Amino acid sequence: MSTLPASLPGGTWTLGDMTVTRFGFGAMQLAGPGVMGPPADHDGALAVLREAVELGITHIDTADAYGPHTTNQLIREALHPYPDPLHIVTKVGATRDEQGGWPPARRPDQLRRAVRENLENLGTDTLDLVNLRLGDAQGPVPGSLAEAFETLLELQRQGVIRHLGVSNATPEQVAEARTLAPIVSVQNMYNLAHRHDDELIDELAEAGIAYVPFFPLGGFTPLQSSALTAVAARLEATPMAVALAWLLRRSPNILLIPGTSSVAHLRQNITGAALTLSDDDLTELDKIDR
Repeated sequence: MSTLPASLPGGTWTLGDMTVTRFGFGAMQLAGPGVMGPPADHDGALAVLREAVELGITHIDTADAYGPHTTNQLIREALHPYPDPLHIVTKVGATRDEQGGWPPARRPDQLRRAVRENLENLGTDTLDLVNLRLGDAQGPVPGSLAEAFETLLELQRQGVIRHLGVSNATPEQVAEARTLAPIVSVQNMYNLAHRHDDELIDELAEAGIAYVPFFPLGGFTPLQSSALTAVAARLEATPMAVALAWLLRRSPNILLIPGTSSVAHLRQNITGAALTLSDDDLTELDKIDR
């Protein structure tokens, strides 16, 4: 059995005035199949959340649309009252339909309701960080975010939101948000096989803004997957371990939020992210998206 590193891999990053571990936890998988309904193992889900905090993770990513309401209610049951170092990041801008879809919900009234439901289900008076989810289930969609973002700015001025970010956004939308108010994070799909945000990541790093990739193994072609598997086999590691370790090496502003519903898998992810990649490993991995 592998041994956990003495400290979480990657160190820390500052989101505005909040210091978080670069290795975080994504709560989405704690909901039922298709991110709908309650988990099959309620107590197991609570155990994963408590273990994450016990291991030193101070960044949990969630959304009240997961379930819906399920993951936030689990977080509250497992961890409330929240320890001072812990920061919970949520997102608004999409809801769920009966077919399990993710229709946009970015009208001012929808955003205010979503923020209120996040506050209620997490059991807090202030949300540490709210990401405005843009686009749709297929990815970012061009267009102005001004009306939706200004609604969240109004709620921030009222004191119910501490910091703001954007998710599933184009570079142009990120730039527009930054003209309206300071943001502390961008959460987009990015991994070894999908590196369209390389330039954006470097720009955000210079500005001190975090980049939080989701789907670290998402969207790989069979050929790309085979190449990653070959590197992982040589390193006697899992593909996920290599993907997480590569992301931590890619840029200091990248924060990880891998999700799982298993304590054993959580510990495995932490160990994997601490994997040491040589320059030769990195050269070989960088060929995957080409």
